[in-house]
Amino acid sequence: MTHQPAIAKGLDLQLLSPPTFWRCEPSWSWVSRPLPDHLLWCVLDGIGRLELDNRSTALGPGTCAVFKPGDAPTANHDPRRRLLVFGMHFTPRRRPGATAIQTRRAADVVPEARWAEVRDRVLLGALARSSDSAYRRGDRLGERQAELCLEQFLCLIWEAAHGTPASSVDTAIEEVAQMIRQDPGRDWSVSEMAARASLSRAQFTRRFVAQNGMAPAQYLINARIDRAHQLLTETSMTITQIAAALGYADAPYFSRQYKQRTGRPPSAARPRSTEPRAAGN
Repeated sequence: MTHQPAIAKGLDLQLLSPPTFWRCEPSWSWVSRPLPDHLLWCVLDGIGRLELDNRSTALGPGTCAVFKPGDAPTANHDPRRRLLVFGMHFTPRRRPGATAIQTRRAADVVPEARWAEVRDRVLLGALARSSDSAYRRGDRLGERQAELCLEQFLCLIWEAAHGTPASSVDTAIEEVAQMIRQDPGRDWSVSEMAARASLSRAQFTRRFVAQNGMAPAQYLINARIDRAHQLLTETSMTITQIAAALGYADAPYFSRQYKQRTGRPPSAARPRSTEPRAAGN
């Protein structure tokens, strides 16, 4: 991803319409006049086709578009598999003291291709529901939550439009890495990890190293040390208890491994207790 959008630096967005779901009627078709503002438009269900400036794309769950002022998209759908669309109109706010050039750059939230396929459909649905319910509370906090959901939508769409698409194998390996981070104390084996990704042990190890920069066993150790540091600083568990919880049968071995990774022993990670002050101090 070479070009970073204004959204990557944070953006002040103003909603111009409520976040809205609509299940398109069987006879629905869309022939838009040139839009006066920005429009987020995401398909959550159904199939159809979208066109803009002599380009077109198939519509299905996960297809998301961001249109800018002046765009005049058209779309239709299969009445047997009607589109369920979520969207909202918005505009980047002009921040106090911003120059005209800075304001134009702030409007750089629209991918050149306008649309992209967002793979995480569960997240799309959750963002849409959260945005809708928060906004409809009718208070400033709910409106701010909807604006933050909009920013997340824009980030996801930009990344999908400009990033390198992840293969099914890459996704499977990332899921394994995520499971390791979530439960580092489990007795993981490389064979089990490979089976979860539907790869041979050798293939899995090679792809895992390419994707994460280290072998699976080293990744597991790092995940355990990260969790150990959290437990040392945030709980009253003893070092022996932490070692056992993270799969170490030998607490001294855990301590050596912790020091190798962090440069200090586990005891040094403990918050210092507050000593009672002497009278007169």
